[in-house]
Amino acid sequence: MVGVGDAIRLRQAGLRVTAARLAIMQTVRSGDHLDVEAIHRGVCERVGQVSLQAVYDSLNALHRGGLLRRIEPAGSPTRYEARVGDNHHHLVCRGCGRVTDVDCAIGHAPCLEPVSNAGFVVDEADVIYWGICPDCHPVTAEVAGLD
Repeated sequence: MVGVGDAIRLRQAGLRVTAARLAIMQTVRSGDHLDVEAIHRGVCERVGQVSLQAVYDSLNALHRGGLLRRIEPAGSPTRYEARVGDNHHHLVCRGCGRVTDVDCAIGHAPCLEPVSNAGFVVDEADVIYWGICPDCHPVTAEVAGLD
């Protein structure tokens, strides 16, 4: 069930409230760093046929409105999450591509201080830690002969 809060958040972000946008927010919130294809499937299950382009357009609008966060790990599809505004970071598995949240490295934004800010006022750090998840580790160790 879609909460009234999503409709309010959409309006506060200056966005029209549509069934597709509500379904996207619900799908992203119930998933785990979903890619666009998975979000599209979830939206279609919730509200019927919606074009993939409409999902892309809505995801862009929801991201610009600050309602969803876009995660773009190198070599992986773009992912989306509903956890916004807390400057957390991500762990990405090199084996399966799984993405996991990790809280801020220091505990306050922007979490990391650059050696030189080149005159910028830094307000956010986007850190991606890469490694092997627990599910892939035994397989990777065995293939690499590390077991």
